[in-house]
Amino acid sequence: MDTSTPSTHPGPRQERQDTAPSGARPPGPSARWLGLPLLREMSRDYLGFMGRLHQRHGDLVYMRLMHYRDYSLAHPDQIRELLIASHDHLVRWKRGIEVFTAVHGHSVLTAEGEDWKRRRQMLQPSFNPRQVEAFVPLMTQAADTALRRWDALSDFAFEHAMTQLTMDVILRSLFSHNDEAQSRRAADAVHQISVIAMREMYWPVSAPQWAPWKAPKREALRVLEQLVLSELARRRERPEAQADLLQHLLQLRDEQGQPLSPRRLRDECMTTFLAGHETSAAALTWWGWCMAAHPQAQARAIEEVDQVLQGRVPTAEDLPRLRWLGLCVKEVLRLYPPAPALFARTTTAPIRVGDYELPPGANVRLTPAITQRDPRWFEEPETFRPERFDPASGHAEIPRGAWLPFGAGPRVCLGSHFALTEITLIAAMILQRHRLTPVPGAPTPRPVLNIMLRPAQPLRLRLVRR
Repeated sequence: MDTSTPSTHPGPRQERQDTAPSGARPPGPSARWLGLPLLREMSRDYLGFMGRLHQRHGDLVYMRLMHYRDYSLAHPDQIRELLIASHDHLVRWKRGIEVFTAVHGHSVLTAEGEDWKRRRQMLQPSFNPRQVEAFVPLMTQAADTALRRWDALSDFAFEHAMTQLTMDVILRSLFSHNDEAQSRRAADAVHQISVIAMREMYWPVSAPQWAPWKAPKREALRVLEQLVLSELARRRERPEAQADLLQHLLQLRDEQGQPLSPRRLRDECMTTFLAGHETSAAALTWWGWCMAAHPQAQARAIEEVDQVLQGRVPTAEDLPRLRWLGLCVKEVLRLYPPAPALFARTTTAPIRVGDYELPPGANVRLTPAITQRDPRWFEEPETFRPERFDPASGHAEIPRGAWLPFGAGPRVCLGSHFALTEITLIAAMILQRHRLTPVPGAPTPRPVLNIMLRPAQPLRLRLVRR
């Protein structure tokens, strides 16, 4: 069965050799009506629009969108040049930050400049590999609890189950416990917020929160705020140390040696909670589909899991030995990156990209979903081929910057190791008990971007007890 997403990659294209005179702009579409027709097309199908844009105009594309001078980059060298070499001359797109700040507050996700550097340095130790290993028992306990509930099921709401399971994992990891009813409400609120946030990205300003039509957003925010604040209050009432992420946050000290203020603590908790849940839920959903659609790859993963684990619960030490499963996860993240479009950036100084100079104030777009399906870097880019990430497979070397599901450069996702550990452990435990197959007659899931990449219709699969 095909795993392609025609909306994200319209087909092979030829390498373009841009030679531009000084002051010239890259090629791009017509900007009639201040680019409003382009903006409308983009809002209807962002990934499809960006794929067609690069198909027609090449790796570096210029658009005029209202007051924005907009540049879209797709070549791995351009991406690395921008995110690494030119990092100090970039800030994230102001409107995107405004939308995210409404939920996340002023956290490491939304901070900029020296403030961001201090926050990143403070939080980094909480997500290093050794610390993540300490959370592995929490991850496997959550998976085991869920698997026991699934044993009696066959035609199965797989995406919903992955959403609930990863919510359970992040709540246990962050707060040391989970209330099932609270978890369900939080998962629904996160989905609601994601859909609303995607729509708001296309408006120049947000309406006040009291606006009547914003009732769904107010209710979703209330649920998430109540969850985080109630957990913070519970820890203040019972301050005994816990081996969770909240304990790490409570132990942090700012530049004056003071603990985080209640507001800063709330904001970092909210970002850890939201980012730590959505990425893994989306990735596991697409992993399930790829396994079901490719029974030979799944059979090989099952054989490996059985051989390595011998029926026991996996540990952190097992992960390097689950080599084929790890390759499958990497290929899923290539075909279906949870964050297929990175935060747009704004230049604060002139930046040279290839033969072109991007002026200060330019808006810069990066879309991993396009780069990761480019036939120049990935043979048969629409096909599920985990072996392409094995250096011994004979696949051409994949350029640095061509695979970036967690971003790149100094702002690479802080929780990437946490997410990869969680995804691989849960995948292994599912395959220990079940074989995944498509629901007969069900269509191939169509990806839709609502901040994260999810199926347009909730994914259902059949679980076959092994």
